Amino acid sequence: MDEYLLYITIAAVTIASPGPGIILTIANSLRYGFVGAIVGILGVALGGLCVAIVSATSLAALLSTSALAFIILKYAGAAYLIYLGIKLWRSAPTFTTDSMHKDKTSFQRFIEGLSITLLNPKPIFFFMSLFPQFINPQQGYVSQFILLSLTFSCLIVVIHCVYGISASFARSKLSSPGAGSAINKSIGGVFVCFGIGLATSGK
Repeated sequence: MDEYLLYITIAAVTIASPGPGIILTIANSLRYGFVGAIVGILGVALGGLCVAIVSATSLAALLSTSALAFIILKYAGAAYLIYLGIKLWRSAPTFTTDSMHKDKTSFQRFIEGLSITLLNPKPIFFFMSLFPQFINPQQGYVSQFILLSLTFSCLIVVIHCVYGISASFARSKLSSPGAGSAINKSIGGVFVCFGIGLATSGK
C-alpha cells in the first residue's frame, strides 16, 4: 500500500506539471467552458492509458533501440504541437458567444487530446522507467500493470478537471476581445514552444 501511495504521488506530480495536455485543457475550458473541455480531457486520459499499454509492448522496445522510429514519432509530435499553436494564435477570441461552440466539434477536441499524448514519445520512457519500480515480480504482472495504468489515467481526469474548472471560473472575466486575443496568442505561443522543445530535445 505504501508503494502504491508513492506511485500515486509521483504520478500526480508528473501529471500536474504544466505540459501540452494541461495547456490544451486550459485553452478548451477558456474557450468552451469546463463542460466543453471534458471531451478533450478524456482524450488525454485515453492517450495516457494507451501510452501505458504501449510501454509494456514491443513497440516500447523498438522506440528504445531504433533512432529512426523515435525521431519520426518525436518530429510528428512536435509538428502537431506547432500546428495547434499556430491555429490557436490565429483563431478568433470567441470566449462568450454561442458561435464559439461551432469552432471545434466534441470529437475534434477529443482527437486533439488523444493526439497530443500519443504523438509524444517522452511518456513512454517515463512509464518504462517508473513501472518496474512498483511491480512486484512475486505477484501477477498483468493485474499490477492494469492497476498502475488505470490509476494514471484516472489521475489525468481528476487533475485536468481541477485545471479546467479553475480556468472556467476565470472565463467570464476574460471575455473581452482584447483579453481573448491575448490568451489565444499566449497559449498558442506556448504550444509552439513545446513543439520546438520536443523537436530539439535529445532522446
